[in-house]
Amino acid sequence: MKAVLQRVARAHVEIAGETVGRIGPGLLVLLCAERGDADLQADKLLAKVLKLRIFADEAGKMNRSVQDVGGGLLVVSQFTLAADASGGNRPSFTGAAAPDEGRRLYDYFVAQARLAHPQVQTGQFAADMQVHLVNDGPVTIPLRIEPLSTE
Repeated sequence: MKAVLQRVARAHVEIAGETVGRIGPGLLVLLCAERGDADLQADKLLAKVLKLRIFADEAGKMNRSVQDVGGGLLVVSQFTLAADASGGNRPSFTGAAAPDEGRRLYDYFVAQARLAHPQVQTGQFAADMQVHLVNDGPVTIPLRIEPLSTE
C-alpha cells in the first residue's frame, strides 16, 4: 500500500464544484492500494501516518505527529501512485489493486482512521476530484508498506 503525505495548512476536495471534504492544519493522505495488499498493510500504513513526527515542536524541530497536534486527515484515493512509466511514455497501472479491492481497502483504511483519529475527511473513491491544498513547509513524504504478494 502506498501513500503520499502532505503536511497542509488547509486542504479540501471538490467534486463537480461541491466541497466533499475539508480540513485545516493536518495531513492530506493520497492513498493507493496495490495488488496483494490486505487489511494488514492498511493497518500498518495508518499506524505510520498517525505517528509520523513531521510537525514542529516548540523548538521548531519536526518532532510531533498529527495526533500530537490535533490535526485533521484528508484521505483521497489515488490509484495513479501505482503508475509504472518504465516501459514508455504511457504509464501502466497494473500494480494497482483491482477496483473492487481498491475500494474495499480504501473504505477499510478510512474506517480504521475514524476509529483512531477524531478528524477524518475524505474524497470519493473513483471520482473525478479537484484537490486544493496549501502545503505547509513544504513537507511531502512518500510511504509504502510492501504487499503480501504481487500475484
